[in-house]
Formats: sequence, structure tokens, C-alpha cells
Amino acid sequence: TDLSQSKKWYTEKLGFEIIYETDQLLTLDTSCHVSITLWVTNEPILPNPKTSSYPIFKTDNAEETYRYFQEINIPLGELNKEEEVCYFNFYDPDGNILEVCQVL
Repeated sequence: TDLSQSKKWYTEKLGFEIIYETDQLLTLDTSCHVSITLWVTNEPILPNPKTSSYPIFKTDNAEETYRYFQEINIPLGELNKEEEVCYFNFYDPDGNILEVCQVL
């Protein structure tokens, strides 16, 4: 809903670099094999972790990443540990869902 706010959040909080930018979209380098593109919309954003598609970022230490995200005030879901994975959701300023996951 506010591209300048999203640009600041993704570059400052997550350290992503801008690949391409217009007044209606922003493409970010995630330092992985994929990029993220954000579009401006006036439509309500209603993400649902049970039905929405969202990026999942691999980490070597989900608990450490979780604590770091807490320190820099990123909105977080619960830290979940299962037999083979540890993961959590986090949210950008528009409420878009992202996830961090560690394979144990």
C-alpha cells in the first residue's frame, strides 16, 4: 500500500537490494536464487497462512533468526519446532506473510 515504506522495510530490516523499481513496483534481490516483487495495490491484503502462497527462507538457525527479528521489531508468529524442521512466520508492513525455516 505504501511502496516507499515497503522499500525501506525490505532493504533496512532484511538487507535486500533493489534490482528494479518504478512508482508501481519494486523488485528485490534476496541473495538467493529468487527475487521478490512487490506491487502497489489499493485492494485489501488478506493473507492467510493456511491458504496463501508466500516465500520461505532457509536458515541454519531458526531460533537465532527469530531472536534477531524480535530485536529489530519485525512482527512474528510463533516459533514452531517439529521433528525435522523449526520455522516461524513473519510479516511485512502490509501484513504479507513470509517464513523462515530450518531443516534439522
